[in-house]
Amino acid sequence: MAALCGMYEKKLRDVNPTVQNLTYDISDLFNFIDGMTDLSALVYDYTIQAYLPCDRQWIKSKLHRHLRCLARDHGQLY
Repeated sequence: MAALCGMYEKKLRDVNPTVQNLTYDISDLFNFIDGMTDLSALVYDYTIQAYLPCDRQWIKSKLHRHLRCLARDHGQLY
C-alpha cells in the first residue's frame, strides 16, 4: 500500500515540480487508482498455498486502512 501511495506522490511531484509540500486526500488517491487500466493485487492464501487476485475495491479498502493507521500513528485526525 505504501508503494501505491509512493507512485501517486511521484506523479504529483512530476506534475508539480516547483511545489515543495504536496498534499492530497484519499479521494485524489482513489481517482488515481481508478485511472489505472489494469490493477490487481496477488495475495498469498496460506490455506490453499496459492496467490489469489484481489480487485480494485479490495486495494482501496486496504489503502484506506493503511492511511488510517498512518494518521493514527502520527497523531493526526482522520
